[in-house]
Amino acid sequence: MKKILIDCDPGIDDALAITLAHGSAELEILGITTVGGNVSLPKTTANALRLREFLGFPEVPVVPGSPGALLRSTIDASEVHGDSGLGETRLPPPTLPPADGHAVDFIIDTLASAPGEISLVAIGPLTNIALAVRKEPRLVEWAREFVILGGSYTRGNFSPAAEFNIAADPEAAAIVFSAGWTVTMIGLDVSRTALATMAVVDRMREMGRLGSDLLVPCAEFYGMVTANDGPAIHDACAIAYLIDPTLIEIQQAVVQVETMGRFTSGMTVVDFHLGDRAPNALVGTSIDTGRFWDLMLGTYAQVAATIA
Repeated sequence: MKKILIDCDPGIDDALAITLAHGSAELEILGITTVGGNVSLPKTTANALRLREFLGFPEVPVVPGSPGALLRSTIDASEVHGDSGLGETRLPPPTLPPADGHAVDFIIDTLASAPGEISLVAIGPLTNIALAVRKEPRLVEWAREFVILGGSYTRGNFSPAAEFNIAADPEAAAIVFSAGWTVTMIGLDVSRTALATMAVVDRMREMGRLGSDLLVPCAEFYGMVTANDGPAIHDACAIAYLIDPTLIEIQQAVVQVETMGRFTSGMTVVDFHLGDRAPNALVGTSIDTGRFWDLMLGTYAQVAATIA
């Protein structure tokens, strides 16, 4: 099993990603750290705790981290994810508290405990990760791999140029991409094609409480579902890559993050033409959507069988 640490801002698509990670026989979740993003830090942390108890892995620590960006005013996406961050899901409030401490220290300590063995995946703004690599630069050597859901080499969703997770804290993203490791960037160019169509949601309806209380409310709240279209399930693409890297085509690139542009702040400037430069990123360019949904729905069915 691949050991992973998930940094996230739940968030509807984070919830679907965490469910996939929990259900996968290929992954072992060592911890979940939270950051302000889709909604405020208290809400993202509460949502991670609710998911942990509903899905049934109470032994995994949930550690809160940074409430907002390093240098900028906090933004959120509550208009997309609902005031709670989890739309119209029906998950009970958590009964167990988060772990003591701060996400940054937890990330450092966890990776230091097993250098080269733990994959770090960030599916929210990169504030916690930036603070961690600044506090302990050896983190970039300790991570087995570092995968993000964020960015784009074509267009954004927060603005025409910028994807939300990068736009929420461009300075943090700039630190992360320049930290000296290879960032596997699964961005909008991949995730925009992972659509929850009517056929997908109909299969979710057959999955008992997991379907009725979590999966279907997430999918239907997130966007209009039709026979040929539906909401993009962004964050789960990064988890799917960790499970099966062959699902996603990737290409070496040099990625820089725009922090100064009046209209382009948060843009990931992706250059596939390396010349004599060393790449700092592996950038996702396409996904096998059929195999992606086979993986997602097959894993969800296994999780559904464990929830009474």
